[in-house]
Amino acid sequence: MTPPQFLRRLGFLFLLPLLFQVARAHPIPDIPVHGNFEAGGKAFIRVDVNPRCFDEDPTTATSLTRLLFSNLSKERKEQLLKNAAELVKRDVEFYLEPVGRIQPDFTFEFSGEAGHALETDDSVVVISGKWPTQIPSGVTGWSIRSAPENKLSVVFENEINGAPHPRVSVLFPGERSFTLDLTELTGVLPREAIPGSIPASGGSGHVASTIWSFAKQGFGHVIPAGLDHILFVLGLFLLGRSWKPLLWQVSAFTLAHSATLALVTLGQVNASPKVVEPLIAASIALVAFENIWKPVYSLRRLLVVFAFGLVHGLGFAGGLNDLTIPKGSLLAALGGFNLGVEAGQIAAITLAFLLTGWIRDDTVYRRYVAVPGSALIGLAGLYWTVQRLMGA
Repeated sequence: MTPPQFLRRLGFLFLLPLLFQVARAHPIPDIPVHGNFEAGGKAFIRVDVNPRCFDEDPTTATSLTRLLFSNLSKERKEQLLKNAAELVKRDVEFYLEPVGRIQPDFTFEFSGEAGHALETDDSVVVISGKWPTQIPSGVTGWSIRSAPENKLSVVFENEINGAPHPRVSVLFPGERSFTLDLTELTGVLPREAIPGSIPASGGSGHVASTIWSFAKQGFGHVIPAGLDHILFVLGLFLLGRSWKPLLWQVSAFTLAHSATLALVTLGQVNASPKVVEPLIAASIALVAFENIWKPVYSLRRLLVVFAFGLVHGLGFAGGLNDLTIPKGSLLAALGGFNLGVEAGQIAAITLAFLLTGWIRDDTVYRRYVAVPGSALIGLAGLYWTVQRLMGA
């Protein structure tokens, strides 16, 4: 293959995902399903739907803020409520054992994200479906399933007598949650009579289950939903072919984003997406263009990567901020999510190695891979920076 032919193919390889995904700016919203159960069988089920879910591509849609909501017509608001009811009915299945599948009688209304008050014009508006009910006599367990055709993940979280249940599940399309044993609340049957169920007290093994569940979500936050984070990692990869600089850069990036991800999740740091998202985009452009102008690994480069890693951690935290994670499961959820993010990054780098590792000549690699690849990544970063600064 001649260099011009190789360049055309490589340019197509890098340009294709940009053409189809260049506007991807936000992680895909989840659908949290929250069950609240009390002794005696009293229950309250809530499901939250971000209006972005109605868009053909939720990753390109912007959230509905209080300011935007205030300007909607009555007819548009009613349509959004109808859309939420249809989405929940289609994409989430609800089960009571031994009754089987049920259809909760939700009442949908607008509220703040994750139950927060709509305090500012930038506060995100979601649609909450609420179903207060009494668990029928003879019911022993509660579970949900994400419908196979669902394009979103569903989060299964519960409270028992006001205390968060330690096990939380993130369900991808077609997956069913564990069965929450309700017999401790109703006294219908002894716990042992329900094979495979999880007692209201949490039971054993919930830590491993939570880690695995959130690891899947973390991976999905990078592949396929995190094109901006992927391009940043590829920018690190394109600096040079030596594995040591890449290892140091990825390690610095991992350490930094893990730190801020933990701080945000633990409630110690709070940053506006209006600041974080443009900075993430700018970091992509800077690292990529530096590969062209100054393709030398140095301590300065390592410090820059670490600083931008702190910013990317604030972006990763968006995948956890809208969930009500019980304190007893917070470290497991955080660790699992972070493992998933790392797995996504490693997958991206591994693929890059497989696609370019056969090129032995360093001059050819730089001329036809590193430079054009970095240029395309840098242009994408600039585009995102302008787009996000303009509030797109």
